[in-house]
Amino acid sequence: MSLRSSLAEFAGRSSYWFLHTFTHGGSSLPGKIVTKLDPNILQAFSKKYDLVILTGTNGKTLTTALSVRVLREKYDSVLTNPTGSNMEQGIVTTFITAPRPKQKGLAVLEVDEANVVKVTKFITPIAFVFTNLFRDQMDRYGEIYTTYDKILAGVKLAPKATIIANGDEQIFNTKELPNPVIYYGFNHESHADFKAPANTDGLLCPKCHHILHYHLRTYANLGDYFCPHCGFKRPELTYQVTKLGELTPTSSSFEIDGTPYKIEIGGLYNIYNALAAYSLGRFLGVSPAQIQHAFSADERVFGRQEVINVDGKEVTLILVKNPVGLNQVLDMILTDPEPFSFGFLLNANYADGIDTSWIWDGDFERLHDHDIPYFMTGGERYKDITTRMEMAGIDKIDHIPDLNQVIERIPQMPTKHVYLLATYTAVLQLRKLLADKKYIQGGMD
Repeated sequence: MSLRSSLAEFAGRSSYWFLHTFTHGGSSLPGKIVTKLDPNILQAFSKKYDLVILTGTNGKTLTTALSVRVLREKYDSVLTNPTGSNMEQGIVTTFITAPRPKQKGLAVLEVDEANVVKVTKFITPIAFVFTNLFRDQMDRYGEIYTTYDKILAGVKLAPKATIIANGDEQIFNTKELPNPVIYYGFNHESHADFKAPANTDGLLCPKCHHILHYHLRTYANLGDYFCPHCGFKRPELTYQVTKLGELTPTSSSFEIDGTPYKIEIGGLYNIYNALAAYSLGRFLGVSPAQIQHAFSADERVFGRQEVINVDGKEVTLILVKNPVGLNQVLDMILTDPEPFSFGFLLNANYADGIDTSWIWDGDFERLHDHDIPYFMTGGERYKDITTRMEMAGIDKIDHIPDLNQVIERIPQMPTKHVYLLATYTAVLQLRKLLADKKYIQGGMD
């Protein structure tokens, strides 16, 4: 490591200690300081770690957490960025604040789609994991093909790295790449030829632009797709979900290649995340039995169905940031047989995406399917989400922009269980306040 890199690392470690100790933060700013002092700092870590980059629009953080759990069954230490701080400065912070490895380590990092190239420019990964690509933060990235091009800009710098991709996602099957590719997906049932609903994104064949057909669709445009016009179809799957078991708001049972697994988190969409983690684990030599053990850990992940006790109320905090993810979350919470209160905290900062129009594609009308006694909206853009829920026919809504007041209101809600959906910066802000009030340990990390 050069003198410049060493000084930059020292500045980063010092700033992290101060922020972490006195503000419960420090996931991003130290990295920003370091890259100002040494823009090439990531190169200093290229010889210290084998790197896996995990990217996509939905599921990155949970997939990363599950992957780390799986890989720790085989590896003594796995470096990761658990807060979801996945842009260049957050990734730099992860490296500079980690204990210095005595031998070459393994790093599994969640990376924002546009930041893949910023990492691979300095560190060549051994593998990429692709979760999915849905419309997300269109003010930043545009349509899904633009987003995919941003990812591929990084992939092109690592042509020998293995790609582990969601085979049910058509866009990952549109480019001929030199990389070895492993596909995972769902194969638990098959139906006669059918089409997805007309308002589903990604329904046109990328080869001939005719409407795609399906034998199986899980949600959105994911599934066993094919084009009857030109023959474009889902690639052969290496790893596949072969059976679904009981799905509840707090757990999911399923089989992968005939072996049963269970994760302590609800939602069909999270089985995809588990399948991606399984695929990475098998690629790196983790056994099915070891993966079963890893999945069995009841450990909540930052902002992903994290359950927080607030004066006797069980608050499930769930990150939402685009319509597909939001609708999957709504599907999941509506399977809860018990009464619950519902809150939505909407921010529109850069990390959230400043365009809030995506909430209009959320199926809030479905909330009428459950007897929900209390609704609340909050955050910096509470008026936007309030208007959307009112248009869905929900007329009794508490408006609480201030997150301190949100926390104060929770003990007064009429149900023991509260589902609190929030965008990324709202999650960060709320967790910091909860930490300050001693409801959780740590805040923005």
